[in-house]
Amino acid sequence: MNSELEVRELQHRTELIDPDAEMKCSEDGDYMLPEDDNYSFFSKGRDFESVYVNHQYTAKEREVLTSYNSLDYLPPHSNVYRHWITRQPARLDWDRWIMMGLIGFSVGMIGFLMHQVIDLITDLKLEQARALLQHFEYMLAWLLVLAFGSVLVLFSAASVVLFRPSAGGSGIPELIGFLNGTTIRSIFNVKTMVVKFFSCCCAVASGLPVGPEGPMIHLGGLVGAGLSQFRSTTLQCHLPFFTRFRNSEDRRNFISAGAAAGVASAFGAPVGGLLFAMEEVSSFWNMKLSWQTFFCCMVSTVTTDLFNSAFTGFQYMGDFGLFKSNKYILFQVTDGIAVNILAFLPTVVIGVLGGVFGALFNFTNLKITRLRRRIVTYTKHASLQKVLRIAEPLLVTVIMVSVSVMLPAAFPCSKFTCFFDGDTYR
Repeated sequence: MNSELEVRELQHRTELIDPDAEMKCSEDGDYMLPEDDNYSFFSKGRDFESVYVNHQYTAKEREVLTSYNSLDYLPPHSNVYRHWITRQPARLDWDRWIMMGLIGFSVGMIGFLMHQVIDLITDLKLEQARALLQHFEYMLAWLLVLAFGSVLVLFSAASVVLFRPSAGGSGIPELIGFLNGTTIRSIFNVKTMVVKFFSCCCAVASGLPVGPEGPMIHLGGLVGAGLSQFRSTTLQCHLPFFTRFRNSEDRRNFISAGAAAGVASAFGAPVGGLLFAMEEVSSFWNMKLSWQTFFCCMVSTVTTDLFNSAFTGFQYMGDFGLFKSNKYILFQVTDGIAVNILAFLPTVVIGVLGGVFGALFNFTNLKITRLRRRIVTYTKHASLQKVLRIAEPLLVTVIMVSVSVMLPAAFPCSKFTCFFDGDTYR
């Protein structure tokens, strides 16, 4: 009887206190403006606070925060636990390294599949549009690209808004919150993973100014959370393997490694993945975890690049295992030129302009975010709020497609010539 009560208490502590609050926070939390936050569009507001000023939470925000529970990832260190540890036989962590390799391979395969799906859809869209543009059918090309983009964005947005709100956005804030002790339901769920994958593929292939890097981090955390436990409540699957990892501390470490593997797969940078997990998302770390995470990142990077080297849009192109420099080195320098000290003066001007425009971009972004949250908040009907959330990316799609198709047609082509000098083109 006591053991049953303990299990129920543990399940209760690892989920939200109020199950209904999860739907409120996952569906409306990302868009909801607190009712007691009455800052206007042009006022300074709390979103412009300095990093040295403690955030002043409103009563509405405190109400949302109290609906979450926290986790303590630190292992117990009582006298009973220490005595029990001394009586345990010494063992190697070979199974932990195997799990890190499995996570890295799985995340690498997800990255490979995502690139192939995006390339397949993008190539199909661009081939049709290129044929129309060659015959100067700009309006038909615009309609074609707009139709492709609208359908893809509609599927991407509707799947998130209507079926799995926890799959929205990059997932990095939720991941950071979980790794620092905040329990958030549904962010590490199989349904979230499926919706995240396909919605990201459609959003990137539609032509929106987005990329798969952020979602890959969340997908990596999903793989680390699920694969390390070898069980799933959604699939009703409980395999009797790696059962000693079924605790909050080990699960947290594998989620950190999965997030790092996602970065490594997206950017092809295993060291970058390790540094991201160490510096940005995790607050609990040790030296052994660093090496294990780095191994996971290397496996993820090699897996993604190995299969991407031979496939494009799921078509085998040959050269399996040949890592071509023009494909993986984005900014390759082949020729060097002498630089005068006066050349650094324009760079100073460019740096100043970059800082000014960057600050202006952040300011405008915060203002637009405040405006859109206020518009959605003032819409009281839940169904109308969902329609607005789906219509927003569709509007952005129309703007991006119009700019990308019509803007180049507004200017004449420039004549470009090149000649062959030895073994290179100039």
